[in-house]
Amino acid sequence: MTNRGEYLRRMALTGYVVRIDYSDIRELSRLLRNATNNLNQITRIANGTGNIYAGDIRNLQAGYDKLWQFSQEVKEKLAKM
Repeated sequence: MTNRGEYLRRMALTGYVVRIDYSDIRELSRLLRNATNNLNQITRIANGTGNIYAGDIRNLQAGYDKLWQFSQEVKEKLAKM
């Protein structure tokens, strides 16, 4: 459904109410924000000092791995709907 009016008409006609749990999408957004914030911080350090620390890269990789894994889980849940 594309808008609220269409949703209300369909609900009035069929009596079927759809409730969507957005908690996974919110968590995915949070992980994505964290990953981009970390990347921005590392970029600032690299531009300021000319160095990138191995620990920073490992943390960034771990964050992206977690983000990728969670996005795959969300994708699988959406496919089952």
